[in-house]
Amino acid sequence: MPERVTRRLADDLPDMLGQEYVSWAVEVDVDPVTAGRHNTRDILASTRDRMDHHNWDYAICLTDLPVRTHGRPVVAEADCDRNVAVVSLPALGGTQVYRRSKQIMLLIVDELTGHRGGGENRYGLDNTLTRILAPVERHEQDEQHEADIRYTTTPKRGRMRLLAGMVRSNEPAQLIFGLRSALAAAVATSAFGLSSSTIWQIGDQLGVLRQLLAAFVSVALLVFWLITAHGLWEKRKSGSEADREQVLLYNTSTVATLTIGVGVMYLGLFVINLAVAMFVVPEELLSSTLGHPADFTRYLTLAWGFTSMGVVAGALGSSLESDQAVRQAAYGYREEQRRTEQSEQS
Repeated sequence: MPERVTRRLADDLPDMLGQEYVSWAVEVDVDPVTAGRHNTRDILASTRDRMDHHNWDYAICLTDLPVRTHGRPVVAEADCDRNVAVVSLPALGGTQVYRRSKQIMLLIVDELTGHRGGGENRYGLDNTLTRILAPVERHEQDEQHEADIRYTTTPKRGRMRLLAGMVRSNEPAQLIFGLRSALAAAVATSAFGLSSSTIWQIGDQLGVLRQLLAAFVSVALLVFWLITAHGLWEKRKSGSEADREQVLLYNTSTVATLTIGVGVMYLGLFVINLAVAMFVVPEELLSSTLGHPADFTRYLTLAWGFTSMGVVAGALGSSLESDQAVRQAAYGYREEQRRTEQSEQS
């Protein structure tokens, strides 16, 4: 996601940055400089190295690394003396990532170049809705800090936006394409259910409440299996409060990412099962098997039952995936690299 956002910004920024007697050229360098970094100080140092290597005037690193300081999510930091800055995309939230990235980038360029005309809200980053949900605040650092300027959100409301941004960076809808064994087991089990008249009758007898409960349990089971079987649960390395909150954020984002991803898989499989059932099973055959007239709702019930069975079987199929494959499917690049390093160290 950082690469896609950055390349789109690179096309638009020169015109937006246009100033009298100044011609801007924006270059993009895609490199995992933040994969092994854990704070903005290291990222700024790496960004400075990249800037010197490319002979740039300024350098801004966009990363999907979630950064917090003093309990506050960090949106961006700028070292004006070294002409480098870092923007943390998760702190911008899970929606309108490009618009907010553009706004914070324009603010950071103004910080680096010394142009601060028009006030802190000149690009609309801190609008009325943002101030209600998670206001962005500007802080000037003292001499003991690495960065000169820091933009943060509030501790509580900003944490929810940060969590949404972390889930968005993991791209949960793409999970289904990385769990081929789980998907194959789910499809095979659904096909078995479609061919069994006994399962038709069982599904027909289940009420709506039980169907919903079965769907919830099947999704929760696959999420639980993925986390436990592939070591996705983050553990605390110390007893510090900061570590506890950081681990809580990572684990919550993992559960949310997997739940959304498996939920998308469930819905996709349900649509496929419904289409196949309506095409393969004639209404007369279904009516004679169930013992009563079969309308469209009966097909919905059957497809729902097949899908729940398939997702449960997908939990077993996911055991055939390697830990690395599951991490690649469940996380963005930086987070996948971080967890791979932790696994190797342990």
